[in-house]
Amino acid sequence: MLEEVVKEFIGRIYQKPPVRSSVKRVLRIKEVYAIDILEYEGTFVLMRVACQHGTYVRKLIHDIGEVLGVGAHMRELRRIRTGPFREETSVRMHELSEAVYLYREGGEEDALRRIILPQEYIVSHLPKVAVFDGAVAAITYGADLAVPGISLVSEGIRRGELVAVFTLKGELVALAEALMSTEEILASSRGIAFRTKRVVLERGVYPKTWKKKEA
Repeated sequence: MLEEVVKEFIGRIYQKPPVRSSVKRVLRIKEVYAIDILEYEGTFVLMRVACQHGTYVRKLIHDIGEVLGVGAHMRELRRIRTGPFREETSVRMHELSEAVYLYREGGEEDALRRIILPQEYIVSHLPKVAVFDGAVAAITYGADLAVPGISLVSEGIRRGELVAVFTLKGELVALAEALMSTEEILASSRGIAFRTKRVVLERGVYPKTWKKKEA
């Protein structure tokens, strides 16, 4: 019965954050990609859940218990992956502390460079868009990205998908939401292709290409 009920929670689900949460308690739609039952003993169940960011796993467990009719709560949560980061590639705090010590005391950088990754690695799992230099400054001020500003674009981008916006030098500029698919972008010469969601690159790195309107 547990296996059958769990299957009902795979896909797009409605979820209201629990009372003790950091966000407004409104009904939201979140996606659960997979739920694997690894083992169980008596009333204890060990599961692996792959889900969209912002999904409350403890609420997911509570709701599964409600459908089962016996109630359930999360006893322990262990995050083994987020974005491109995996548990097996993580480092321990004492490893970081030792690397910092070696750098401060002897100027040895190798260990620290192996541990501290460039910020561009954070978005390595996302589709990419490269923009011309003339479009960079406007994006850092919050402007959306129009088709003429695009130099290169990943294949298979769909509307609503989150993408990483880069300069031609490979610098991360911003995260953006696709308003057009790859096919639509390639077939268009104008229009807003991406809505800027979060700016990463500091202002002033690239010069402004627009003039201030006179009053």
